[in-house]
Amino acid sequence: MDETPRMNKTDLIEHLAAKHELSKAEAGRVLETLLDAIVTTVKKGGAVSIPGFGSFKQHARAARNGVNPSTGAKIKIAAAKLPKFAPGAGFKAAVDPKAAAKKAAAKPAAKPAAKAKKK
Repeated sequence: MDETPRMNKTDLIEHLAAKHELSKAEAGRVLETLLDAIVTTVKKGGAVSIPGFGSFKQHARAARNGVNPSTGAKIKIAAAKLPKFAPGAGFKAAVDPKAAAKKAAAKPAAKPAAKAKKK
């Protein structure tokens, strides 16, 4: 049996309620508001960026030709708009600290900022 920890929406609501001394109903409303704001913004073509966590945006997939695997017939696959999540550096580092440390070590030293010119 898979022993990987999992968290569903109910578990997340319980965690929010306990962490911030809210009732489960209040925590549920907060979570619903957050999710609704993300979905509404991405649906309209906008992006939601949460520094350190990641960003949500809309990705347009072009129409393409495909093959029906059971018959071998060529089919047209329509264009689609899909939600896309890109994890932020902080999230990536939390999930895999070794890869984040390796990437930071490989990064060349940043150049000092250029001084602003006086007019």
